Amino acid sequence: MSSTPLAPAAAPVPGARALFFIQVFSTLGFAVLQSTLVLYATKHLGFSDRLATALMGVFGAFNYGLHLFGGYLGGRFLSNRNLFVGGMLLQVLGCAAIAGGTAALMYWGLALFLTGSGLNVTCINMMLTQRFAPEDERRESAFLWNYAGMNVGFFIGFTVAGQFQLSQDYATLFTFATAGNLLAVLLAALFWPQIRDLDTPLLAATPRAWRRRFAAGAAILIGLVPALWLMLQAPDWAGLIVKAIGVLVFLGLLLLTLRHPVLEERRRMAAYLILSLGSLAFWSLYQMAFSGLQLFYDRNVDPMIGRVQIAPQWVQNINTVVIVIGGPLLAWLFTRLRARGWAIDVPRQFAAAVLLMGLSFVVLPLGIGLADPATGRSAFAWIGLCYVLQSVGELLISPVGYAMIGRLAPRQYQGVMMGAWMLATGLASLFANDFSGSIPQAPGNDPRLTNGFYSVLFGRLGWGTVGVGVVMLLLIPRLRRLIEGRA
Repeated sequence: MSSTPLAPAAAPVPGARALFFIQVFSTLGFAVLQSTLVLYATKHLGFSDRLATALMGVFGAFNYGLHLFGGYLGGRFLSNRNLFVGGMLLQVLGCAAIAGGTAALMYWGLALFLTGSGLNVTCINMMLTQRFAPEDERRESAFLWNYAGMNVGFFIGFTVAGQFQLSQDYATLFTFATAGNLLAVLLAALFWPQIRDLDTPLLAATPRAWRRRFAAGAAILIGLVPALWLMLQAPDWAGLIVKAIGVLVFLGLLLLTLRHPVLEERRRMAAYLILSLGSLAFWSLYQMAFSGLQLFYDRNVDPMIGRVQIAPQWVQNINTVVIVIGGPLLAWLFTRLRARGWAIDVPRQFAAAVLLMGLSFVVLPLGIGLADPATGRSAFAWIGLCYVLQSVGELLISPVGYAMIGRLAPRQYQGVMMGAWMLATGLASLFANDFSGSIPQAPGNDPRLTNGFYSVLFGRLGWGTVGVGVVMLLLIPRLRRLIEGRA
């Protein structure tokens, strides 16, 4: 079986619009779980802050870390299309189990959900990137639009989660997440021919080899569920395992880069590794939004704007609104600026994103210093400013990071390097848990007793990340040469 040739640059892109809408609904369940897990564990199940944030850490680590595995399975053992649908079905079962409301069902639900989300997210990115030739400039715009679609899903998920959070009706909330995941499966079935793989090793397999690989891929998909359930019982040890895997993957990619025979491709792979380290700094702070930063908002920030109480999940919608509006706007703006000769490239965008992330944490100690002395709670405006700065940075680094894989990664490594890129976000989730777990839990969670610890932590993290951003600025000329394949 031969692969279907890519469409020329001037032709329409079949499947891109379908993937946009599939992305919206596939995100709903993840948005609900990501924004609610720590609050659900502490308020409904009675978990300690440390255990709840540890679970959140491994939730992110497994979700993003398994993207590496999904990048390898997709297109080799199962088509990206089949793996995506199989993963979504596991997410449906996972959310349904968590809706049962017990700790035991939560652990099994998380194991099912994380197996699905961990393996299938890389698939949707690979299905999209296959639809463009490496030099096709529409790739970046397509990923920006798809990223906006993902954040439409986040907006809906966060909004519904916040509404049910106010009444703590978690059973209904997780039932809603189940329905959202099921809609993504139905949309994939509706657009089935449009989202087929176009250029993967599996397309060249004989029918007999295809069946063997399909059986092996399905067995792996199912077998991961009990393995993740077991590791969720000891989140601290699971975190250490994922960190060790991250180090090994980085060393493996470094060795692969040094041994790669094509000089220009080797230089681009080196640029990829440097940018990966910069992204790790960015995402380590970003992932705190769902653990330590969320608990800080819940306990140390005034949630009232006028007479309206802002649920913790609704704060996340600052991010989604900026992304949904800013994604298409940024795609349009970049196209116009580049047409006028402006040098807007990946190294400059990465440096700006890391600097913005650092500044987003630098402003928080200012708000804490101006907190209400009677309650110790900071004004909502400071956390709002923090999220706006993070969101602009995310627009610069995340969709562009996905899109650049098609340019920097040799064809045979694209799936693995896409997965490794997401693994960095998984490691960042563990580092975010380490940062979040360093805050002592005061009696009654009195913000006047914890503000000092938060102020020091946020200041150190913010200024440290600003320093990383400055280093990225200094590396811009070198990174440009590597990306262009020059010495």
